[in-house]
Amino acid sequence: MIDQHTNSYIETSVKDNIATIEFFHHQSNSMPGDLLRQLAAIITKEGNNPQSSVIILKSGGAKAFCAGASFDELLQITNEAEGLRFFTGFSEVINAIRTCPKLVIARIQGRCVGGGVGLAAAADYAIALDTADIKLSELAVGIGPFVVGPAVERKVGTSAFTALAIDATSWRSAQWAYQNGLFAEIHDSIEKVDAAVLKLAGTLSQSSPEAMQELKTIFWKGTENWDTLLPERAAISGKLILSDFSRKAIEKFKQKS
Repeated sequence: MIDQHTNSYIETSVKDNIATIEFFHHQSNSMPGDLLRQLAAIITKEGNNPQSSVIILKSGGAKAFCAGASFDELLQITNEAEGLRFFTGFSEVINAIRTCPKLVIARIQGRCVGGGVGLAAAADYAIALDTADIKLSELAVGIGPFVVGPAVERKVGTSAFTALAIDATSWRSAQWAYQNGLFAEIHDSIEKVDAAVLKLAGTLSQSSPEAMQELKTIFWKGTENWDTLLPERAAISGKLILSDFSRKAIEKFKQKS
């Protein structure tokens, strides 16, 4: 599914019972609302595909895994309803991964910012390059990691999540993310990352689908209210993004990039 106008795409392939979903956006894999909704729908579709037993989630390019929300689209939001619709996109992707009956392996080749940290946290198992630093930058632009917060806190714990959310301008290293449980593995070359991803996916593709589904249900126990919780959090961000503070902060970030 390729958008020729924005140089973004989502591509899906299935081979040897392994479904690979790759997303890309030309602005450091930042995520506009339409791309988020497409990604959520494709994850749900592959979760129900009898030809696949496990899902690999990856992004295109060699730099950022995901730079979070699209600043261009954030600046176009003019009311709370539009804000809710945009931020609900991230909640839809997280909930799609959460409710997917198959295990999702994230291949993290580069930095994760904001919503990108949320995607890494939502994956059942994340394998990252050792230069894949992370940052929850939302507070710096006048909002907060409200939507992705439950997924991040679930993985790293309240103390580490609090530190990430408050210190919104500092990068944490991939080693920090590994030590705090966000990344299950880190490797010193992209070749090793890819080998580890394929090795694990290959093993899981031969495992019992029923057993993996039961395990996933256990892993995500206690998140049954996220269908309502995450949209509620999206509404908070959708309101805050309309403030003068947020507008000015985003414009400053765009000027630096």
